[in-house]
Amino acid sequence: MKIEGKNYRTIWFENNEVKIIDQTKLPHKFVIKSLKNIKDAINAIKTMEVRGAPLIGATAAYGLVLSIIEKNDLSFLKKSSEDLISSRPTAINLKWAVDRMMKKLSGVNNSDILKIALDEAKSITEEDVKFCKNIGINGLKIIEEISKKKKDVVNILTHCNAGWLATIDWGTATSPIYHAHQKGIKVHIWVDETRPRNQGANLTSYELNEEKIPNTIITDNTGGILMQRGKIDMCIVGTDRTLSNGDVCNKIGTYLKALSAKDNNVPFYVALPSSTIDWNIKDHKQIPIEERNSEELSHVEGIDENNNLKRVRIYPQKSKSLNLAFDVTPAKLVTGLITEKGICEASEQGLKGLFK
Repeated sequence: MKIEGKNYRTIWFENNEVKIIDQTKLPHKFVIKSLKNIKDAINAIKTMEVRGAPLIGATAAYGLVLSIIEKNDLSFLKKSSEDLISSRPTAINLKWAVDRMMKKLSGVNNSDILKIALDEAKSITEEDVKFCKNIGINGLKIIEEISKKKKDVVNILTHCNAGWLATIDWGTATSPIYHAHQKGIKVHIWVDETRPRNQGANLTSYELNEEKIPNTIITDNTGGILMQRGKIDMCIVGTDRTLSNGDVCNKIGTYLKALSAKDNNVPFYVALPSSTIDWNIKDHKQIPIEERNSEELSHVEGIDENNNLKRVRIYPQKSKSLNLAFDVTPAKLVTGLITEKGICEASEQGLKGLFK
């Protein structure tokens, strides 16, 4: 996708370094950062310089490449893999990518290991681009149907950022939107700002603007009344982990949007690549829900009148706050899952029909 008219991906390998777009600087500054060792990769994941389940997975894969470049030693590689997995607990793609890399590298000679690791990391990124593009092609059918029936602009609600900035290219929830726009279908996107990190406002709106797709930022609590008043035709969100029974773990606030959509008969879709499916956990209460620093709630960043980036406190000094990063939307509230292999119902039967 594009930034200032130039095509970019979110991550790439160049001159024995991993290049990323530092997403903590967006939308106010566009900064390409170099990750030079395993600690850089882990820090990028922890501080959310990279974020979004598919991109976290790709960063972890390249992190192991950096680990091998830094020290071609099996025990160091194993420790690197463990540190990567523990860097963020909720997104299943991280462990999936690390496990896939380690399985590929098992028993490989030291002289061959770097090339094999790099090839596999590149394969993971290329696979994600293909999957996300196919998610868009499959999801496009839903938007086309609404457009034909309505004969007017299709209004779509998003939550958080499940755009190309959360993947390698195309995005998950945004991929059907980009495909519809490229096909000439008129769409308008209601963008949840998504507190506390405002990843909808800072990232989703930013990338939609770059693609010249009409969008309007709203507070997280506005979606309900817009649905009541018929201003939203469908919702599309991403997911950090989807269980085999169809339960969806995504950015905090997703569950409330799904409840509102159900009450107002608004279709609620979840877009995901198969790498985001957790086939092992059966009970959503077993999903590790990340609790992040409370300062993400109590402080905000923005540009002042002199174009300087500033961080300010908005809560009382003595107040406590709880910052859970994700919630779970039960399968019964999900209209359908949009995957690279097609659209299915949010159920074990639906998912196994596509992937087993």
